[in-house]
Amino acid sequence: MAMWNPWRGCHKYSEGCRFCYIHKGDCKRGVDTDLIVKTDRFTAPVEKNKKGEYKIKAGQTVYLCFSSDFLLPDADVWRADCWNMMKERGDLHFLFLTKRINRFMDCVPSDWGDGYDNVTVGCTVENQQTADHRLPIFQSAPIKHKNIICQPLLEQIDIEKYLDDVELVVLGGESDPDARALHYDWVLAVRQQCVNTHTHFEFRQCGTHFIRDGKEYTIPVRQLCSQAKKAGINC
Repeated sequence: MAMWNPWRGCHKYSEGCRFCYIHKGDCKRGVDTDLIVKTDRFTAPVEKNKKGEYKIKAGQTVYLCFSSDFLLPDADVWRADCWNMMKERGDLHFLFLTKRINRFMDCVPSDWGDGYDNVTVGCTVENQQTADHRLPIFQSAPIKHKNIICQPLLEQIDIEKYLDDVELVVLGGESDPDARALHYDWVLAVRQQCVNTHTHFEFRQCGTHFIRDGKEYTIPVRQLCSQAKKAGINC
């Protein structure tokens, strides 16, 4: 696994961004998240050591733009170079998430065709409104590897009709002292939709405020993922 953040910074876009960890971390450091800047790791996938070998070894999954959004309009001038690096590194698999799937076809390279074999795109949704707006666009997009990210999930949703050709659905709650609660019933409902369509499902993390069987639990940040894993419902 490797991380590649060719730029950093982002703009809050929808309800799921309210307690964005990037904005919260930047605020503590006095950094303006709305300022989108190229990082010194822009060329990380193609950088080589003194022996002429790629520093990022073949066979890894590279998590792309996890401090921003790969389809951010501010980054339009840089994205073509990123696609070229992804093409060069066909021995790596790149994964990026986006709330801006409506920009996807305006952002792909001319040779995209039906998608690159080594790129997975995750479309993020947080409620039924964003699911019904973003997922039809995502469903029709020429992408070979598709994930749906329901994180943070803010209400019960029905996405079963959008799961054709989706490889994985990831679900999680919101992390913040003032976070909106995640109901376990919502988690199970989405899981069942994945079971019905033979789609892989992963319960990634509980919310800070987690409701199960009518009881609300407050879960420390360090336990959000481990508590979700203990549920044993990934499939």
